[in-house]
Amino acid sequence: MDPSTIFFILIFLLFVIVLSVVMGSFFTVETAQVAIVQRLGKFARVAGPGLNWKTPFLENVVRRLSMKVQQFDVQVETKTQDNVFVQIPVSIQYKIIPEGVESAFYKLSDPVKQIESMVYNVVLGHVPKMKLDDTFLNQADIAGDLRDSLDASMKEYGYSIVKVLISDIVPDQKVKAAMNDINAAQREREATVSRAETNKMLLVKQAEAEAESKRLQGEGIANQRKAIITGLKDSVEDFAKTVPGSTPQDVMQLVLMTQYFDTLKDIAANDHTNAILIPHTPNTLTDLFSQIRNAIVVGTEMTTHSSIPGNAAPEAQK
Repeated sequence: MDPSTIFFILIFLLFVIVLSVVMGSFFTVETAQVAIVQRLGKFARVAGPGLNWKTPFLENVVRRLSMKVQQFDVQVETKTQDNVFVQIPVSIQYKIIPEGVESAFYKLSDPVKQIESMVYNVVLGHVPKMKLDDTFLNQADIAGDLRDSLDASMKEYGYSIVKVLISDIVPDQKVKAAMNDINAAQREREATVSRAETNKMLLVKQAEAEAESKRLQGEGIANQRKAIITGLKDSVEDFAKTVPGSTPQDVMQLVLMTQYFDTLKDIAANDHTNAILIPHTPNTLTDLFSQIRNAIVVGTEMTTHSSIPGNAAPEAQK
């Protein structure tokens, strides 16, 4: 082979090798990532997103780390103060601190396991001191304490805890059924009390309405009797003026007769009446009027006799 040809081939090979070394010294890092660059096995620097350079044969990229917020879930089982076992699902959102990339890579071999152990430690330190109802009420406080404790511990290792979410507290199925029964019984008791209060109000209102009705009915009867008395008075006076020599007893007898026959007329017109019929011959009517008249006369005499000074009513004398 011609020496010039051999020399040309060697130059070409050397050029390819140099080009490969130079091109291999450039590397790119994607957005939201960083690259750990070592020089002869020792940490050299953190390469950010974009095009980067490393020294050929001396430096190499050992790891790429994501700077995004990451999440993993932990299922913690523990016992409350009132001896109820519960399952507490915990979601932890975390990320690497930009200035803590070296610590995040070199100090922890498994950050998820480390965070999970701390979650167990904090939850088991809080929940066993609370009753089941208090655990549900303080769910947000437990998550807040858990986040603060994890964040303070993980900053040393280059991690920041963004959020800690406790999505639910799950007791045993029998405990849930018992809680539902207690809640249903309590609501039924409240509904019973409410219905009783409503019935009480209805009864009170009905009694008030009945009392008001009785009052108005009494006023109506009183006004009716007052009007009857006024009408009788006017009728007696007019009758006495029209018929000379007539007495009030005659007028009362005439009125009684008229009302008696009106009553018979009303009874005959009503098919569903419960009225008790009494003898209504002329002699019976005369006896009825005589009894009423005698009662009026006796009442008048007793009133007149008791009004005279020194005299007392027969009952008082006894």
